[in-house]
Amino acid sequence: MTLLLSRKVLALTSIVLMNFSFAASPVQFADTIYYGGDIVTVNDQQASAEALAVKDGVIVAVGERKALAQFKGHKTKMVNLRGQTLLPAFMDAHSHYINSLSVANQVNVYAPPAGPGTSPESIVAELKKFVKAHKIPKGVLIQAYGYDENVMPEGRQLNRDHLDAVFPDHPVLVNHVSMHGGVLNSAAMKKWKFTAEMQTPPGGVILRKPGTAEPYGLIMETAFLPVFADLPKPETDEEIIAATRAGQMMYARAGITTAHEGATHAADLKVMQKASKAGVNIIDVVAYPFITDLEEVLKDNPPESFGKYNQRLKLGGVKITIDGSPQGKTAYFTQPYLTGGPGGEENWTGEPTFPEEWVKKAVKQVYELNVPLNLHANGDAAIDLFLRAHEYAAVGDLSRDRRTTVIHSQFVRKDQMAKYAEYKIIPSLYTLHTFYFAEAHKANRGFEQASYLSPMRDAIDMGLHPSNHTDFVVAPLDQMFMLWSAVNRVSRAGEVYGADQRVTPLEALKAMTINVAFQYKEEASKGSLETGKLADLVILDQNPLKVAPMKIKDIRVMATIKEGKTIYQREK
Repeated sequence: MTLLLSRKVLALTSIVLMNFSFAASPVQFADTIYYGGDIVTVNDQQASAEALAVKDGVIVAVGERKALAQFKGHKTKMVNLRGQTLLPAFMDAHSHYINSLSVANQVNVYAPPAGPGTSPESIVAELKKFVKAHKIPKGVLIQAYGYDENVMPEGRQLNRDHLDAVFPDHPVLVNHVSMHGGVLNSAAMKKWKFTAEMQTPPGGVILRKPGTAEPYGLIMETAFLPVFADLPKPETDEEIIAATRAGQMMYARAGITTAHEGATHAADLKVMQKASKAGVNIIDVVAYPFITDLEEVLKDNPPESFGKYNQRLKLGGVKITIDGSPQGKTAYFTQPYLTGGPGGEENWTGEPTFPEEWVKKAVKQVYELNVPLNLHANGDAAIDLFLRAHEYAAVGDLSRDRRTTVIHSQFVRKDQMAKYAEYKIIPSLYTLHTFYFAEAHKANRGFEQASYLSPMRDAIDMGLHPSNHTDFVVAPLDQMFMLWSAVNRVSRAGEVYGADQRVTPLEALKAMTINVAFQYKEEASKGSLETGKLADLVILDQNPLKVAPMKIKDIRVMATIKEGKTIYQREK
């Protein structure tokens, strides 16, 4: 009888342990317990649960609701999900956070469905409405974001003349959707000293008016870097606090609790550090100082300070850019573009942003600092260049786990991914291009190469743990649309690009949660719903693992929770 009872107790204990993870410390009453909906943990050891308990911003239990009853005290808040879905909050694998501090004061000229930019005239009309609504004085810079020449009718491009006709007295900068350049009017050209006599710098693009040497509007890559570095930023404490709150709410509304600043200049870092010192951050921000500003950044931020949060801001590593954008035709390929270069160049393969020897030395410098490297590379020739730089800089220790991440890796070849796996390099992919830019890639690179864009299926099957990103403001902060793009790979025109590279909704979800946590060396505290991890959570109105794949993009973020505190609640 006693032996039989003992066996029953053991069996019951085993069932509880299988369905309930808990902290080893004595039970404390939870601040909050979530129940009444699907709980997707993104934890392969415990894929789902009935309830989740939070105490002091940390998950203290995940499991069956009945088992979690011991965590319920008289002050515990019981949150009934009412059929909605709880997941780990989304982690931004790559965007340009600093831009979120200013886009509230810029004009959205994305192409549909993200914006109204269907033609040069529609862009000018949006700018005109903005200036009138905001009563912007003459001489004050006007900015827009999201310009995509690939969707302009009949191959027409926005140029200086379009802007000058309406804005002779305002400097105007219409930022290219790639974020690697922009279209300037004459007043902006004068402001940043672009003239007919100016030589195009190596790795840069200055589009000239046909038949002349006059800059005609579009400035890209290294030619654009001085403009980018000189753009206005919030300066006073009040401006910085207001801009930070507005920018971080853009991420919170998208269900993101960890944001990425993907090319941090020294002046940008000072703005972010002022915000942190003021204690206004509601999300975590991971910043990657740009290689050209590294020496300036290191003066006040030694390498040993990297990787540590200070009031929700940390320096994650260093950023190097070695080519441009495929939709802007500045990405660097081994084979020429089918449509020529951005200025009509023949046999155009694109160019590296910096010479190879410079890149090799820069990669070696970062590796010797012993901080993670994020390296932007889109075209396969750029990825070849990086791999040679890695082999030069890491000779004798090629496979060390440095958390080196190749941002975009869009046109990576399968043989290059094998090197990623061998060298423990992380690909941060960009599946949103299968919707927004697939037609442009098809025209520029051909259907076969366009279909192998951001090959997430092969990356996973080769043992890699790819992340996925929006590259905001290149694409909107819309995590459900990003997940949808990885699962479906459907273009703006309704064509499927790379059906064999589709992934499951769970695999796509991992690429925006636990895989990003690994990229940031934060897998022990973020990315999945497990005991001891931060209570960074998101509530969705539907379960992306259960809805029809084409319906994933319609799922709405209902609430975002950072360390147990609700920072965004959707109005009903």
